[in-house]
Amino acid sequence: MRRVSILLVLVLLMSFAARASSRPVEVHQLLALPQPGTQIAALTLDACGGGYDAKLIRFLVEERIPATVFATRKWIERNAQGVTMLRSHPELFDIEDHGANHVPAVIGLGRRVYGIAGNPDVAHLESEVRDGAAAVEAVTGNAPHWYRGATAEYDPQALQVIVAMGYKVAGFSVNADAGATLKRETIVARMNAVRPGDIIIAHMNKPGSDTAEGLASGLKSLLVRGFHFVTLGEMDARPALG
Repeated sequence: MRRVSILLVLVLLMSFAARASSRPVEVHQLLALPQPGTQIAALTLDACGGGYDAKLIRFLVEERIPATVFATRKWIERNAQGVTMLRSHPELFDIEDHGANHVPAVIGLGRRVYGIAGNPDVAHLESEVRDGAAAVEAVTGNAPHWYRGATAEYDPQALQVIVAMGYKVAGFSVNADAGATLKRETIVARMNAVRPGDIIIAHMNKPGSDTAEGLASGLKSLLVRGFHFVTLGEMDARPALG
């Protein structure tokens, strides 16, 4: 019941925010820490399409850092090696739904986010979510519980549809690599700004980027600071207010 209430509050807050602007909005969340200031954070990695950042995943395995991975169906189909590696460490990696074809969670003909076309209608969004979930379940044996849309932006109607389908919408509070476009120094600076309860978003589908190196450096610093990492399935999330 508490999780359902959190989701309803989230939808209402995002609906209000979106009414103030015609643009889709990001969902910003923090972990619901058992005690304020507890040195806990969550690392989430998007696997949108493209390749597999083996260097990043090897680092996480070596350091025993868990992560929630949001994988699309097309990434799963193209990256058997990556899927095998993630599946071989179920104690570290929780694979969740990032959609079938990496379509942003906005509804309406001609609507785009960062130049990527959204869903023309509700049925297409439902298919994007459902088919992505089926691909995850097919390779893991587990039905996903979380959904993160392409670009991590949503309109109010899309949020309502996703929640009605039974999924928790995965937000974030720290954008570590801006779609794997940032340089190492900037990624490290963003990671150094992580605070208790933060949910970090980064990417594992662009092995040619600076993400692996930047995250490795930033995560090592956080470990030295005493941080412990969890997957989203281990702890409730709450809207980040203010």
